[in-house]
Amino acid sequence: MNASADHDTPSDAAAAPAESPSTQPAGEARPPQRNQGRNGGRGGRGGRQGGDRQQRPAQAERPAGAAPARQHPVLDQLATLYPVLFGETLLPLKRGIFEDLLAAQPGVLDKDSLKAALALHARSSRYLTVVASGLQRHDLSGQPVEALTPEQVHHALIEVFRRRGARSREDLRPKLRQRILKAYEASGLSPDEYVQRMHGKDEEVNQLTRDALAEASARAAREDALLRTFEASGKTLNEFADMYGLHILDANRSLERARTRQAAKAERLPAPASAPSGD
Repeated sequence: MNASADHDTPSDAAAAPAESPSTQPAGEARPPQRNQGRNGGRGGRGGRQGGDRQQRPAQAERPAGAAPARQHPVLDQLATLYPVLFGETLLPLKRGIFEDLLAAQPGVLDKDSLKAALALHARSSRYLTVVASGLQRHDLSGQPVEALTPEQVHHALIEVFRRRGARSREDLRPKLRQRILKAYEASGLSPDEYVQRMHGKDEEVNQLTRDALAEASARAAREDALLRTFEASGKTLNEFADMYGLHILDANRSLERARTRQAAKAERLPAPASAPSGD
């Protein structure tokens, strides 16, 4: 959604797909080439002057210890009015929060300034990180009122890792794959549904998504087999975990995930047709 459209909210902006996010870590900056000049950049007045010009940075760096750029003043105001939503720890905001804020603070919040502040808030890495966590949307009282869609969580997650990759030389793809796996498991979608709904222009992200779902399917198969073995064993959880060399907490988590999947599958299955009566 266009950030300049009327009634934009952080939740609307966070729902927009990230355009071709790159999961590659930022490459090493290419060192500036010296002006060799007539004397190869050494000696001579002309060579020294050219070298001085080449070494001068294009932009002045921020001095060490300098204060970071301030956020929009309306966001400072919102942090005071609603610290649970806009304070040190953020929460995903319900749709229509723009109108709610104007109605709750008549004469206090300027419409245009609020719109600009919320748009900035929605694009911030702090807010996108909260959306990527999958928390529910919250109203002005700080109460959860609605769920984020799987698409909003997925695209926020991709954008967060794209930004991290631009600042890091670490290969973040394994971590992103694990986060996609968790987002998929929390989505309640089938693998085919998830891949179809999250498909984007960046083929590397699409492949990471497919890899994450393949890993999730393999793990689900192992856990389903573990549950069948446990139910047939007649052992207690402690005895079963000890017999297979598993930590009891790991065994319990695996069994619970398998039970949850079984229950979800049972809910999706159509109800069996009732048998005809003998009348």
